[in-house]
Amino acid sequence: MPKAELFGRIDGLAGELREAALSIWGKPEPAFRESFASGLQAGMLEAAGFRVSRGIAGMATAFSAEFGSGGPVIGILGEYDSLAGLSQKVAARREPVVEGGLGHGCGHNLLGTGGVGAALALREALASGELRGRVRYYGCPAEETLAGKVFMMRAGAFSDLDACISWHPASMNAVWGCSFLALNSARFKFRGLPAHAAAAPHLGRSALDAVELMNVGANYLREHVPEKARIHYSITNGGGAPNIVPEEAEVWYYLRAPSRAVVEDIYSRLLDIAKGACLMTGTSFRHELEAGCYEILPNEAMGELITRNMLEAGPPRYTEEDRAFARELASTFSPGQKEKIMTTYFAPPEVVAMTLHEGIVKNRDKGEVMAGSVDSGDVSWNVPFAQLTAATWPVGTAAHSWQATASSGSGIGVQAMLFAAKAMAGTVYDLLADGAALARVKAEFAAATAGFRYVSPLPPSLEPPRA
Repeated sequence: MPKAELFGRIDGLAGELREAALSIWGKPEPAFRESFASGLQAGMLEAAGFRVSRGIAGMATAFSAEFGSGGPVIGILGEYDSLAGLSQKVAARREPVVEGGLGHGCGHNLLGTGGVGAALALREALASGELRGRVRYYGCPAEETLAGKVFMMRAGAFSDLDACISWHPASMNAVWGCSFLALNSARFKFRGLPAHAAAAPHLGRSALDAVELMNVGANYLREHVPEKARIHYSITNGGGAPNIVPEEAEVWYYLRAPSRAVVEDIYSRLLDIAKGACLMTGTSFRHELEAGCYEILPNEAMGELITRNMLEAGPPRYTEEDRAFARELASTFSPGQKEKIMTTYFAPPEVVAMTLHEGIVKNRDKGEVMAGSVDSGDVSWNVPFAQLTAATWPVGTAAHSWQATASSGSGIGVQAMLFAAKAMAGTVYDLLADGAALARVKAEFAAATAGFRYVSPLPPSLEPPRA
């Protein structure tokens, strides 16, 4: 099948994919509860003859859909959860659909649907025998909590893949060659003794004092961690009335670092700080790891293959209406925002100068570390993995913003999604058709992981939340 015909199949699916993406955008769902989105995508693939397995790793909204037989097996990762507080109409001013409601401020309504489109486009070549092997789409819940794929990885969902691909909405069309930060998310719950704060303070042991002392210790720890490590916290329970010594208090921590090993080292030191806070206050604590993930291991050979397919497919086909909307959204950015945001993406100057990226660039991010975390890192240390970005938002749009939500529900987002679907479909086609290309990808992965043994960051006792 010529690539033009493969890309044409995605053009033929454009109406169906647009409707699915905007339906998910219009019905945003939180992590682990994406029943509408997962059901819609699974249904689309099942209707096309894909073999669907639901409830992966004990998560009701996790599924896989496979077509073909034998090997190799190439995976496509999709996501569909949304974010709290980012409800927004397709408008160039802050205008929530539901005040304080959920919204697709990371474009996951497009991310997963683009993957479905790529899988559907490959179906005929697999059914006819033109391609040998299997394509498997994964509906992955709870990316925003950095947990879904880690639970799936622990359950062995990706263990038989030969390679895996994904994409993410952003402000430019490129392949990510950088890594991301590994992470631990944990809650520290302190317990003390309640007492009347005025009449008998000497009888009390303040759990809040322990939280505050822990935070003081963590802030001193910042001076003694690697430069790119990050420590964030939020007090989620500070006690009750001021005249009662708090019996219970809680603080929620995120630890990030360029490698899993550094995260674990900082976490052990943070546990010591919590113990010290207890010694100083006469309290006790327990900690609950809610999520943990590895950094990304990029695969340059697969990245080069994706870039070739991006160029072959051609950039997104925006309309004049899309360009006008991009200009309106960009006019709402704070001074200097565009430059600051695009610096975090390692964007070349020619992209920073644009309002809407309508080209394809080879990004200069090899060896860099993105200042964020994603749960696909665990997949990347178990199978060869690469991902592209597509210009779903105007240049300089902050992820997790109302502008990102608005653009993800607009024609800009839809055109970027169709472009990403073509680039992924073309790359999967090449990996299935060209044994030498897949061998290069796998050889690079084998060299990069020599001597490495994956250990899930999640304790065996930790189970995903029930919807």
